[in-house]
Amino acid sequence: MVENEDNAPVFCEKYCIVCKGAREGNKICKAIQNIELKIFGKNGCIWGAARTKYYGVTPDKKLPVNSKKNKQKQNGRSK
Repeated sequence: MVENEDNAPVFCEKYCIVCKGAREGNKICKAIQNIELKIFGKNGCIWGAARTKYYGVTPDKKLPVNSKKNKQKQNGRSK
């Protein structure tokens, strides 16, 4: 399903101030993200949709701890 597994969509996960803040529990970021999800749909913006496609988790949810791709991301390794 993933076109290029070596290039994980990192913007939503690490750099997006709205998504990252919302996942960390910031109330203002959560409110902004909820508006974004209502406008763009359940996958959010293009970066959120890429994150959903790659990890299988919507932008408002944290990555599963036991995910194989999450472990590769934490270790800085790729296949």
